[in-house]
Amino acid sequence: MKIDARRVPQILADPGGLRVVLFHGDDEGLIREWASELVRKVADSLDDPFRVSEVDRDGFGRLPDEVAAMSLIGGRRVVRVREATDAATAPVQKLLGGEGPALLVLEGAGLGGKSRLKTLLDRTPDAGTIACYPMDTRGVTQLVRSMLSEAEVQIDADALTWVSGQLGADRAVARREIEKLALYAGHRGSVDVVAAQHCVGDLSGLSLEDALFAATEGEVVATDRALELAMAEGAAPVAVLRAALMHLQRLARARAMFDDGDSAEEAAKGVRPPVFFRREGAFLRALRIWSSATLALGTQRVWEAECACKRTGSPAETLCRNAILGLAQRAAIARRR
Repeated sequence: MKIDARRVPQILADPGGLRVVLFHGDDEGLIREWASELVRKVADSLDDPFRVSEVDRDGFGRLPDEVAAMSLIGGRRVVRVREATDAATAPVQKLLGGEGPALLVLEGAGLGGKSRLKTLLDRTPDAGTIACYPMDTRGVTQLVRSMLSEAEVQIDADALTWVSGQLGADRAVARREIEKLALYAGHRGSVDVVAAQHCVGDLSGLSLEDALFAATEGEVVATDRALELAMAEGAAPVAVLRAALMHLQRLARARAMFDDGDSAEEAAKGVRPPVFFRREGAFLRALRIWSSATLALGTQRVWEAECACKRTGSPAETLCRNAILGLAQRAAIARRR
């Protein structure tokens, strides 16, 4: 059966009568995190040889026997498969017909929506399938806030916005960066934009930032390359488009100040979150290329692309690429005038 996202904490805390749990989707970091949390909860360890057995793709045929085996020291055993594929469908179906006491935890990052294994488990009452999708900007922000709060570290609003925009959509990568930020701040410390910029590494968020700044400067080739890198590193289409909206909105605020008589430099320094000093030149060039009217039009196009990406069956990656490259092409044309 499919498990609603709201029930995931409950399942991770106590899988109850479930005999098989499949974690699937595009976020490999989240798949690993939740699978590990479930294994640890049931077996009290990730590597106890008496309670945890790992099976690779060459050993799918052993799954019924592994699940049927009893623990020699008591407690429920866990059988974990890190690279579950449809080749495991027949063995899993066979073990579901038996009465093996162990919990089977499957990590299926590469499974598609029509996967035979997923379809089987979706229809099985004592099995659960849990979708793990990359975080959007709101999800990243919530993760930053909650992890720093647990570490008793405060972060100001500008720094929170900046960090959320820099981190990629992969939860495992984001967690490592947030942990590093908490260590940098220290117990009961605080984080401002300067501290965040010194600490957060050059990960998928920066590849994405490269793409967005290149797009608003009209650098079409650079935009395409940076966007491809960002997506290869795990940036989800909707997360890319939301980051683009934030970038355009910040440009629009600066452009409004520029139109009201501030110098370009004053306008750039007046926006929040502040422009990272290494990006100031690119921001100023974009500010002079885009008018308030063209920024409004670009924002509308990106918002429409985000809405289109959320429709079932839509080619989200293609829609995202077209929207971002469209910004670059508009800027390139405006720059030549």
